[in-house]
Amino acid sequence: MTKVFIDGSAGTTGLRIADRLAERSGIDLITLPENLRKDTAARKEALNRADIAFLCLPDAAAVEAVSLIENDHTAVIDTSTAHRTAPEWVYGFPELSGQREQLATAKRIANPGCHASGFVALVAPLVKAGLLKPDVALTCFSITGYSGGGKSMIAAYESADRDAFLDAPRQYALTQQHKHLPEMQHVCGLDIAPIFCPIVGDFYSGMEVTVPLFAKDLHGKPDDIAAVYRAQYTGRLVHFDQQTDEGGFLSAAAFSGRDDMQITLAGNEQRILLTARFDNLGKGASGAAIQNMNILLGVEETTGLQF
Repeated sequence: MTKVFIDGSAGTTGLRIADRLAERSGIDLITLPENLRKDTAARKEALNRADIAFLCLPDAAAVEAVSLIENDHTAVIDTSTAHRTAPEWVYGFPELSGQREQLATAKRIANPGCHASGFVALVAPLVKAGLLKPDVALTCFSITGYSGGGKSMIAAYESADRDAFLDAPRQYALTQQHKHLPEMQHVCGLDIAPIFCPIVGDFYSGMEVTVPLFAKDLHGKPDDIAAVYRAQYTGRLVHFDQQTDEGGFLSAAAFSGRDDMQITLAGNEQRILLTARFDNLGKGASGAAIQNMNILLGVEETTGLQF
């Protein structure tokens, strides 16, 4: 039995991971009673007893949790922002070249951010292939369901007397200081961070990340982008689909409830749209964490996932 502890199991991501693991055989889920959930001594004992620990905590608490581990046995999958650019941590996006092999033996895994997952999937392979240069100035806009804001945002959107402003999409991170920007730049090998425009909409879950390109910024043709994506994404959890059939639209909720990600390419020879669609709670959070755990355990990486 693999002993698993979720530190921060009361949050949206933690609850999703716990629900998924409750249905799995071979998993012994370490739980703490409610009165000890934030008790440092109890958490320390659980962290050190676990084979795999998921951290579903704010950044500072995640850093503290890692400091409580006193053995070289416990493997950590951190869903916070705290360690995503740390050199001693493996970035948990297996579909990138070489990452799956590193993840198989890692003791410290940084689960990607939801918006960042889409941006990285779209941009990193193109930089590696030389189709985009590291000094390219990119723009990214991303629309997400309100579950991405956690319990407080879910409560606000689902309140019977909610603010009328919640009826329409709302852009945020207006100061261009979104917490996902460092990993978006770092993992893709970019010299500068993109202009990033995240938007929350009035739907529970789903995400659509779009990176527009002018032909002058592309060192190749759109067909070259398609070729890179086809070669890069050969698995079941990230797939390239050249054509979509939604009457000329792309719904951000199309992959709600799923753990896979769809990559698409649209536009024309002069103005190109790269888009990733997935569930912000799936491939953007708990689904990705479970995928990384499966790789650590050496089991089929889609085990327990929906696609």
